[in-house]
Amino acid sequence: MPKEARPSTGEQAKQHALTQLRQAILHGDMAPAQRLVENELAEQLDVTRASIRAALIDLAAEGLVERIRNRGSRVRVVTVEEAVAITECRMVLEGLCAAKAAVAASDEQLTELADLGRAMTKAVADGEPVTYSELNHELHDKVREFSGQQTALALLERLNAQLVRHRFQLALRPGRPQQSLNEHLAMIEAITARDPQAAEAAVRAHLTSVIEALRD
Repeated sequence: MPKEARPSTGEQAKQHALTQLRQAILHGDMAPAQRLVENELAEQLDVTRASIRAALIDLAAEGLVERIRNRGSRVRVVTVEEAVAITECRMVLEGLCAAKAAVAASDEQLTELADLGRAMTKAVADGEPVTYSELNHELHDKVREFSGQQTALALLERLNAQLVRHRFQLALRPGRPQQSLNEHLAMIEAITARDPQAAEAAVRAHLTSVIEALRD
């Protein structure tokens, strides 16, 4: 919607601010611990302070923003131990999704997963960690989507949002893409073989490796 056609107040303005701020945090445009000044954000996004405040309250509920009494808001810092705890929860939910996907995915969807595996292999061979990281994210998204487990999907979206910076840093760590590639290929192989137990085990093995890397 053109800027002049969008209201600066009300629910629509809050949703606009919420979307813009969430994307800025998830894409790394706003760093952990960065202060979020309501006046400045209202001016940047052409909405009222009330709209910004309402958006920040929603982002705090999502775990992306921290509201500090009498000091305003900042982008929440997720510690390594928090990242580990979140990944432990992911292990259970993503394992469930992989097992479901092994049963529920169509043949066309399984082909999509195999294609992603080939693209990830090429990205590692070509030394392109950012591309690999994007494909990694896409693979996990597809497995969740193909599982049809909507409750797990919603919970994982919320958990994963808090891990963006840690995941990006891991992707750029020397040698990490090569290690995680084999773990992802094992996930794809188990799902395409329609073996739910092996699929869940492959996800758990992969995320155990992620926890070890986070703690390293």
